[in-house]
Amino acid sequence: MFTLRRYIPADQAAVEYLHVHAIQRMGAYLGRGSWDDDVYAIEQAYLANQGEFLIGEWDGTFVAMGGLLRTGPERAEIKRMRVHPDYQGRGFGQTILNELEARARAFGYTTLHLDTSILQVPAQKLYEKNGYREVGRKMIGDLEVLYYEKHLA
Repeated sequence: MFTLRRYIPADQAAVEYLHVHAIQRMGAYLGRGSWDDDVYAIEQAYLANQGEFLIGEWDGTFVAMGGLLRTGPERAEIKRMRVHPDYQGRGFGQTILNELEARARAFGYTTLHLDTSILQVPAQKLYEKNGYREVGRKMIGDLEVLYYEKHLA
């Protein structure tokens, strides 16, 4: 059974592992840098800043995660959406996205934004089917990054 819960400090090592492992498998890992400092400071970046960070478990095993990072008074970013490659295709990403959007509404955010790479086709499909629209592209090193945005109703 799949369950969602809020991040606790004991999850830190598992969060770091899933963050790296899932994007390495997609060929989109750029190495450690300032662009992923939030992964190593979940409580400060997310929980202490009108955000959220969710952990998805399948029968008690950590298999998915996703965060909501405040970027302005009415804006937040969907970040660190990861599903372990062995558990993809089961709707876990959709479940996390639904809950993050619900929590964004509860916080009073009216616009959500996010980015993903051109290599992460399943992520692109997930966001597009949920009403996110591409608003730009940028090269970061050798990786093309797509930017999406959604206005919450």
